[in-house]
Amino acid sequence: MAIEVSKVNNTDELEVLFRIREEVFVVEQQVAPEEEYDEYEERSTHFLAKYDGQPVATARWRFTEKGVKLERFAVLKPYRGKGVGKALVGAVLADIDQNPAAASKVRYLHAQVTALGLYEKFGFEKVGDLFEECKILHYKMQLEPPVAG
Repeated sequence: MAIEVSKVNNTDELEVLFRIREEVFVVEQQVAPEEEYDEYEERSTHFLAKYDGQPVATARWRFTEKGVKLERFAVLKPYRGKGVGKALVGAVLADIDQNPAAASKVRYLHAQVTALGLYEKFGFEKVGDLFEECKILHYKMQLEPPVAG
C-alpha cells in the first residue's frame, strides 16, 4: 500500500483529477457541475494522490483576499479510510508552507461535516456556524500560519 501525492502540472493529469472530482462531487454527492468547476481552476495549485499507482484523490489550494484556501478535497469511495485524505492534506499544507507568499496568511477551508475529524488532526478549528454549500453541510475551519523563527 503506497500512497504518493504530487503537484499536477500537465493537462493529462488535470483531466484525471477532474474525473475524480466529477465522480465524488457530481455523481456521488449530486453537486451541480456548474457549481463544481469554477473560474479558479487555472490559478489554483492542484494535487493528485495515487494509491498503489492508481489515481484516487485530488485537492487544490489558492490565494484569496482572506488568506490561503484549501478546497476540492475528493477521495474516491473505495479508498476512504486508507490514509489517502491524510496524505493529501499533509502534502497540500507542506506545499503552502514552502510558498513565501503564504508565510503570514491564515489557511482555511469549508469542511464537509463528515471530514471535520480529518482536518482537526492537522490543527484546523471550526470558525462560525454550520452552513450549507451545494446542499451539503459544512463548517468553515481555519489554521493559523506557522510562527516564523
